Amino acid sequence: MKVLVVGKGGREHALIWKIAQSPKVETIFAAPGSPGIATLATCLTDLRLDKPASDPEGLLAEIDRLVDFVREEGIDLTVVGPEDPLSVGIVDRLEAGGHKVFGPTAAAARLESDKTFSKDLMVRLGVPTAAHRSFDNSDEARAYIRATGAPVVIKAAGLAAGKGVTVAATVEEALAAVDRIMDQSIFGDAGAQVVIEQFLEGEEASVFAITDGGDFVTLITAQDHKPIGEGDVGPNTGGMGAYAPAPVMTPELVRAAEDEVIRPVLAEMRRQGTPFRGVLFVGLIITDKGPMVIEFNCRFGDPEAQVVLPLLACDLVELMEAAADGAISRVANVPVSAGAAVCVVLASHGYPGAYRTGKDIKGLDYFNGRDDQTAFHSGTTMKGGSIATDGGRVLGVTALGEDIPSALARAYEAVDKVSFEGKLYRRDIAHRAMARLGLPIAHRGKSK
Repeated sequence: MKVLVVGKGGREHALIWKIAQSPKVETIFAAPGSPGIATLATCLTDLRLDKPASDPEGLLAEIDRLVDFVREEGIDLTVVGPEDPLSVGIVDRLEAGGHKVFGPTAAAARLESDKTFSKDLMVRLGVPTAAHRSFDNSDEARAYIRATGAPVVIKAAGLAAGKGVTVAATVEEALAAVDRIMDQSIFGDAGAQVVIEQFLEGEEASVFAITDGGDFVTLITAQDHKPIGEGDVGPNTGGMGAYAPAPVMTPELVRAAEDEVIRPVLAEMRRQGTPFRGVLFVGLIITDKGPMVIEFNCRFGDPEAQVVLPLLACDLVELMEAAADGAISRVANVPVSAGAAVCVVLASHGYPGAYRTGKDIKGLDYFNGRDDQTAFHSGTTMKGGSIATDGGRVLGVTALGEDIPSALARAYEAVDKVSFEGKLYRRDIAHRAMARLGLPIAHRGKSK
């Protein structure tokens, strides 16, 4: 069969890496793809499906071109990686043409693209989540913050590439976040409305459910590291690293997430006539009251995909087809490999703020022929015949091991093999898991 994957980042590289292992797949295309993806798939670099949702006309025009390609090439399954094309209706347009696609419709993707919709739905269903208020007027938002105090969480209501969340320890920090998001419009229309949430104490974890809109199966759990700085300080990023499985998510907590969150939300989306198909990413925080939802995403996480997918001991394409066909019930369970996976993100100096690109990357040959150490390309490009940086997050260096400490050691071993000017990374990935084991952080090298 022929498979097309939409996207160009580390998540899409991991998806294609796993899809390529399916005996059912003969040909893989990527739109637009990356230099790393090009080793596994034919990259359609002229299809700019990486345009943001803030440019809906431009993105929809590219989607129409992609639908034409799917029809003309006879693509059997399209897999949509990023949230922007999902939010503007790429699945709707493909399904209207009779094409099989893995991902939610635009209406279902509102669980991620509209945080006010998502929070209101959770409150209505009694899904455990932080108390919140939404504002489309910055003066009213500031008045609310002054009245309620801090700590508090400020979120751009729309899509902001994982950077639209500020955990404000003080009222001043919260007011500054409202100013940046609403008055300075640093996220464009995504910040026209903000959601202000109660701050919750606890450890975060990610749960992924593959669903056909009715039934679902959950995958192995993971834990992301959003803040730029070691010790979880500094501004949020798209993710600086991840590991799986997440020890904080016991079998009992996974069942609680399934029963108290995933089932009622999927049932409500069906009741509204907008069933959610694809992968539902549930971001949780484990509080002293149990798991509570931080957010929903309508696609695989990045960098969580880079640690979850390598541990799947089954055919990912069969899972995706079952979800797209409305037949996930035929999947009895999702077997996983023993051991663990760790991903350390290598970023450009200055990220998540201003950063420079075009820096030559050295050491990628180290990964050739290795099964347990992989460099997934998040933001790279070809420059004069060599690979160079082309984003804030550049590579997701991922390693497998018999347990988290061994996977962590191998990940940082691989990190040291790669170099580029301004290379920045966190040296404390998986610090919570290591602390549970009474072990020190594995890596003490220089982060840039």
